[in-house]
Amino acid sequence: MRSSTFTSISIILPEFSDGRKSTLTVVHRYGPCSPLSSDKLTATQMLEQDQALVDSLQSRISGRAQFQAKVSLEQATVPARSGHSLGTGNFIVTVGFGTPKKDMSLIFDTGSDVTWIQCQPCAGTCYPQQEKIFDPAQSSTYLNVSCSSAECSQVSSATGNPVRCSSSTCVYAIQYGDQSFSVGFLSHEKLTLSTDVFSNFQFGCGQNNQGLFGTTAGLLGLGRNKISFVSQTAQKYGQVFCYCLPASSSSTGYLTFGGYKPSSAIKFTPLLTDSSKPSFYFIDFIGMAVGGRQLPISSSVFSTGGTIIDTGTVITRLPPSAYTALRSAFRQAMSKYPSSPAVSILDTCYDFSGFSTVTVPKIAMQFRGGANVDIDLSGILVGVGGPSKACLAFAGNSAAGDVTIIGNKQQQTFEVIYDVGKARVGFGAGGCS
Repeated sequence: MRSSTFTSISIILPEFSDGRKSTLTVVHRYGPCSPLSSDKLTATQMLEQDQALVDSLQSRISGRAQFQAKVSLEQATVPARSGHSLGTGNFIVTVGFGTPKKDMSLIFDTGSDVTWIQCQPCAGTCYPQQEKIFDPAQSSTYLNVSCSSAECSQVSSATGNPVRCSSSTCVYAIQYGDQSFSVGFLSHEKLTLSTDVFSNFQFGCGQNNQGLFGTTAGLLGLGRNKISFVSQTAQKYGQVFCYCLPASSSSTGYLTFGGYKPSSAIKFTPLLTDSSKPSFYFIDFIGMAVGGRQLPISSSVFSTGGTIIDTGTVITRLPPSAYTALRSAFRQAMSKYPSSPAVSILDTCYDFSGFSTVTVPKIAMQFRGGANVDIDLSGILVGVGGPSKACLAFAGNSAAGDVTIIGNKQQQTFEVIYDVGKARVGFGAGGCS
C-alpha cells in the first residue's frame, strides 16, 4: 500500500546562487541530511503542537489576546499553565550571521515577520540550541539600533508591542499566543545566504527566549511586513520566493529566493491584503471537490474568516461546515475500509491492515482565478501509529469566523510561488521533480 507519513521538513545549506536567485535544498527534518539532531515526535505530539500553533495564529489574526505576559531583557512572567509552545517549526534554513560568518539554523515561517536569533550574553533564559549561541561581541559588523530611530518604531508595528529602550538601544519583544517569546536588542548585522551577502540586515538579537523552538537558533520571518526577510531583500530578490516541499523523507525539494521557472502549468490566484493583518498571505479560497464531485460549499463560507497560506501549520484547517462536507464525502468514498479511533485533531481514520492496495479519492482545492490544486496523496492521508493506519489530513476550525489555514501537508510536491510584487500566489504540480 502506498501511504503517507507524518513528516517534518527542514532546509539545509544553500547549494547555489544564480544571478538574482538563490536556491536551497529541502530535506526531511529528521533525515540523515538534517543539520540538527533532535528527538522524533509521535504523530499525537506533532498534532498537539500543530494545534498550539493554529491557536496562536487565530489569536493574532482575530486580535484575541491568548495570554498576558510581562517580558524584559532579564525576565518574563507568563501564566503558569501547561501547553505546547510555538517553536515546532516544520522547516529550517541555515544562514550565516556576522563577520566572521557563523552558520545558524532558523525556523522558516511565512506567518512571522521578525527574524531573530539567540545571542550572548543571555540576560534572561536561552533554550538549548544545536550551534553555539551567537556572540555579537565577536562580530566586526554587528551594530545596535538606536531607540530613537524609525526602525525601532517599525519593529513595534511588526510585533504589536510598544517601543522599549535599554540605555538608548531599541529593545524588541515578540510574544506568541502559546506563551513562547523572544526579547532582545534590535540590531544590524551581515547576513549571508549562499553567496549573497546582505549588509546591515535588521534582526533581533534575543537575550531572553523561551519556548520549544527545538534546537534551532531562532526564526527567519518571511511575512509581508517591512522588517521581514522578504522585504529587506527586495532589491536583490524582487519580493519573489518559491518552494517545493517533498512528500517523503527519501525525496528532496527546494526553497528559492528571487525567481521561478515560468510555465503554463503554474496557476495563479490573487494575493489579498487585509489592512488589519497586513503580514499574512491571504488568498481567495472558493471551493473543494472530492472524487471529481463538487462539494456543496458556498464560497462565502471561506470568505467569512478569510484564508491564509502558511508554512508553519501542518494540517489544513477548514471552516466547520466545509470540513463537515469534506469529511462526509470522503467517508462515503472510503466506506469499504475499516475505520480506526481518532488521533488528536484528526477524526477520520482507517486501518488498512490486510489491504495490498488502497483506492483514495482525489481532493481538489479551488482558488479564485482558476488555480485548482489536486492534492498529492501525501496531503490527503497522514500516517499515524504504524504503516497501516492513516487519517484524513484535514481538520475543522472551532468557529465559522476563524481563518482558514492552508497547511504544509496540502502543499507537498507543488511548486508554491509567492510573487508579492505582482500580488499573486502560484501553484504548479510536480514541482519537486
